[in-house]
Amino acid sequence: MTMFRAALILGLLSAVGPFAIDTYLPAMPAITAALGTDVAATQLTLTAYFVAFGVVQLFYGPWSDQVGRKMPLYAGLVIFTAATVGCAMAPGIGWLIAFRALQGVGGAVLMVVPRAVIRDMHTGPQATRLMALVMLVISISPMLAPLAGSGLLAVGDWRLIFWVLSIAAVLSLLLTATALPETLAAEKRVPVNISNLWQGSKILFRDPVFMGLTFIGGFGFASFMVFIASAAFVYSGQFGLSATGFSLAFAINAVGFFAASQAAGPLGEKLGVLRVIRLAALGFAGFSGLLLLVGLSGFASLPVIVAGLFCANACLGLIIPTTMVMALDPHGEIAGLASSLGGTLQMVTGGVMVAFTGLFFDGTAVPMIASIALCAALSLALALRTLRVLDPRAAEAVANPK
Repeated sequence: MTMFRAALILGLLSAVGPFAIDTYLPAMPAITAALGTDVAATQLTLTAYFVAFGVVQLFYGPWSDQVGRKMPLYAGLVIFTAATVGCAMAPGIGWLIAFRALQGVGGAVLMVVPRAVIRDMHTGPQATRLMALVMLVISISPMLAPLAGSGLLAVGDWRLIFWVLSIAAVLSLLLTATALPETLAAEKRVPVNISNLWQGSKILFRDPVFMGLTFIGGFGFASFMVFIASAAFVYSGQFGLSATGFSLAFAINAVGFFAASQAAGPLGEKLGVLRVIRLAALGFAGFSGLLLLVGLSGFASLPVIVAGLFCANACLGLIIPTTMVMALDPHGEIAGLASSLGGTLQMVTGGVMVAFTGLFFDGTAVPMIASIALCAALSLALALRTLRVLDPRAAEAVANPK
């Protein structure tokens, strides 16, 4: 399978989970009104999805190490499809939160298995390049999904969005069955038992580089989750944007992330992966901190916020694929477990930050920006610490295998 074909298939599968988030973002104010609830409860539909999406990855990774990559994909997509139909028929906010959590249970497989497939096929710069290509395909979600959601709202209510998502899930099942080969050979499969999981988990938890890289990307990803949970209310409430206007503003912010992610591989080869992470973390914290100061000074207009987040997310686009690949590279024999544990820690971190933001979120931009700046500062602090622990020669050996 060529790198382009692999990127297209894995990207389309990986995009289903984010699509389930981004498509319904323009509908969040409408859901709040239609179900007679408040902003905090509606944001819980995101938190429930994120937390379930994160925790259940611990199951899919080891399972895929034992039985191969395809069977878990089938199971997860079936659960995701059933939960999406449940969301479309939810009679109240409680049911919607519950079905969104179940959606996360199914969608989690689409975070773990594609990353493990990449590790099955490649390591080092080739893996970073393939990861970046996959993220390029995924970029259709934050750029087009909100526009698709606002278009569906123009012809129906918010439930129509979930009916369309259920169709996309069925198509993903067909894609998995017909186009994705099994990448984990039978002789490389690891039986799932308590001893193996315990030993593998001990290796990962005791590896300061794995944990550091995971949380560098984790706090970066958390900042994007805070933006996702808050932006619809800020852009429509404070700045009066329509669903379509919000979708366009959201897409601009997302473009910075995914455009920069395509440069992660080439820059890693040219400058070295450590330098890329260090500079990107500094830029992420710098742009976020500057935007917070502007917001606290009362000058955070819509164009200023969009421009500031574009720059911050561009730096984030260099951090996430690079740290993701570097964290997995030394752990090829337990790539599924490493992928699932890393994904769980990152998603739970994001869910916690979204819930934390909800405690003081008032529908304006400053609380959202403050949470993003906090995530950026924590990511930078971890980057500076972790990159001192990681021996530069070992890092370059991982990035440039002979």
